Amino acid sequence: MKHHLFAFSALALLGLTSPLLAQSNSLSEAIATDYDNSLEALFIDFHKNPELSYKETRTASIIAREWRAAGWTVTEKVGGTGVVAVMKNGEGPTVMLRADMDGLPLLEDTDLDYKSTAKQIGLDGKEKNVMHACGHDVHVTSLIGTARQLAGSKGKWRGTVVLIGQPAEETFGGAKAMLDDGLYSRFPKPDYALGFHVISGIPAGSLSLTPGINTSSTDSVDIIIHGVGTHGAFPHAGKDPIVMGSQIVMALQTLVSREIAPLNPAVVSVGSFQSGFKHNIIPNKAVLQLTVRSDDAETRKKLLDGIKRISKNIARASGMPEDKLPEVNVAAESTPAGYSDLALTQRLNNVFTKQFGKEAILSIPRTGMGGEDFAYFVAPNSDVPGLYFAIGGTSQADLDRAQSGGPPIPAHHSPFFKVTPRESIMMGTEAMTSATWELLQPPSD
Repeated sequence: MKHHLFAFSALALLGLTSPLLAQSNSLSEAIATDYDNSLEALFIDFHKNPELSYKETRTASIIAREWRAAGWTVTEKVGGTGVVAVMKNGEGPTVMLRADMDGLPLLEDTDLDYKSTAKQIGLDGKEKNVMHACGHDVHVTSLIGTARQLAGSKGKWRGTVVLIGQPAEETFGGAKAMLDDGLYSRFPKPDYALGFHVISGIPAGSLSLTPGINTSSTDSVDIIIHGVGTHGAFPHAGKDPIVMGSQIVMALQTLVSREIAPLNPAVVSVGSFQSGFKHNIIPNKAVLQLTVRSDDAETRKKLLDGIKRISKNIARASGMPEDKLPEVNVAAESTPAGYSDLALTQRLNNVFTKQFGKEAILSIPRTGMGGEDFAYFVAPNSDVPGLYFAIGGTSQADLDRAQSGGPPIPAHHSPFFKVTPRESIMMGTEAMTSATWELLQPPSD
């Protein structure tokens, strides 16, 4: 990836930050100053004090405080702990900028001086370790920086900007909760929606954006298999849910291999199989937990329908009565596929190329079927074109060491996850600010 690295050192020299752009002729210098004066401390505070999905009360209050201080009109508790800020600056389109807030139930195991030791009681009533293992602390810090830059540069844009501090991305519920709570009716509906994700393994100082599909639909499915319990020495006297569950697991593999076209991406993975409690007892229930991924609505429906068909008919073949067939439940942790609008992507690609240099713009192919509930904001029925892009989060030195046989780059959702905050936050802020200026260009005199 060395040949993809652009002027990472140049960006570091350019810096970023004075909250008021009017005090500087350079956006990057303004952001650098703001990072040194304030954003770094905010990031460290967010990282040390992560909060679980739907429990982001402290994080939300800090975001609201900082946005108000920058002159924005702020509404809290939208869709639970969500925060919405609005700034109107004359007539023009509306742009929505989104950052997700929640952490993950993990015990951090990094060497960072500011690593999290936080614990929190989740919605399930259980206390858990919490860490920012996916970079959401970068996202919220960057959007605070962006709010300041936009507030200090009103001569460069006309229209309305809506900022979103979104809860519960990790459980795929926060975006929908905010929409259900009137995000697009109580507040100005956007003409464009933008979001980004910092990515480990991509060099800091780089950016990647691709039109079309960028995240897969994601569904969490629970299958409750009913049986008839009996003594393990007398299996004929019962109906074994473990055997039925095993048959279901194997039969589900044919959904992708034999029912979905070979060039059509799809995943059905069984992540949990739980049943039984003693060597010589055949239980009366088994539970499977699945994740289901696809890139279009038709495939998504075919997979979910197929899961129900296979589960119920294997139980029928095992002699289970109709009132004891498996229960197949699609959990609330789901999101549709996400797409970046072609015209919007091309337009902002030109902006980012001019802003950062063509060497900074990478073309990163998808290597998996990750999901993101930003997709709800730009779903086809929303009529809101969107762009979801990636910001590099790992220093070139760390990448070089990994390529030379040194420590591997920790993946997202790992207890070892970490990014280089300065470069990531500065570039995210600069990208969001410059994109907003482009989309809300003031009329020429």
